[in-house]
Amino acid sequence: MFEISVDYSFAAGHALRGYKGKCENVHGHNYKVRVVVEGEKLNHIGLLMDFVDLRAAIKAMVEKWDHRFLNDLPPFDKLNPSAENMAQVFCEGIDSEVSKHGLQVRSVTVWETDTTSATYRPPTDNRTRR
Repeated sequence: MFEISVDYSFAAGHALRGYKGKCENVHGHNYKVRVVVEGEKLNHIGLLMDFVDLRAAIKAMVEKWDHRFLNDLPPFDKLNPSAENMAQVFCEGIDSEVSKHGLQVRSVTVWETDTTSATYRPPTDNRTRR
């Protein structure tokens, strides 16, 4: 099994609904997202997936959130914009692009700071269905 990953940074604001503390107030982060994809076979030139293609797929997702207030954007207008929820939404949003290459998303990690992050891994049955 092979894995590759790409990191991408963006800035956004949010407020955690129902949180008792400072994070219930509007604030922002310089987020970093890491997408890890996996597959069993390399292509004819020895790549799992071109980093350029993975970066473009990540960028398409990030452009919806960059320099925006996440609470105003679906699905975060209903779903709390926690790092955990962001990682899952990102994973589900990028999955169709990754699967075009015959690969699956292994994990998505979202950092709010240099020292705090949340990771989402899709259920094993989703990754083995391809």
